[in-house]
Amino acid sequence: MSFALTDPDLHALLADTLATTPAEGAVIGLCAAWCRVCDEFRPGFEQAGAARPTLTFRWLDIEDEADALGDLDVETFPTLVIGGRDGAVRFAGPVLPQPGQIARLLQSLGL
Repeated sequence: MSFALTDPDLHALLADTLATTPAEGAVIGLCAAWCRVCDEFRPGFEQAGAARPTLTFRWLDIEDEADALGDLDVETFPTLVIGGRDGAVRFAGPVLPQPGQIARLLQSLGL
């Protein structure tokens, strides 16, 4: 599943994530505590965050923080939302849970 990059709920999620930081952009991992694939993906997500200090990385449990999602319906895990300081959502959708996937995606988006 992927989302329309113009979805107001995606923009609200990005704005909320960037509201308290001067970061150039954000990478939001949408996952669930019960998801074993997410458990395996999280260390790589955290490593990608450490390697890119100019971006904010947020791990968001879709059940614990359901209010932050608005009407977004996440069906595939892991799902990433990536956007810039300008408020533009550049990517929103599922990714393969492989090391290096985030770095390649960020590079392709110019982040």
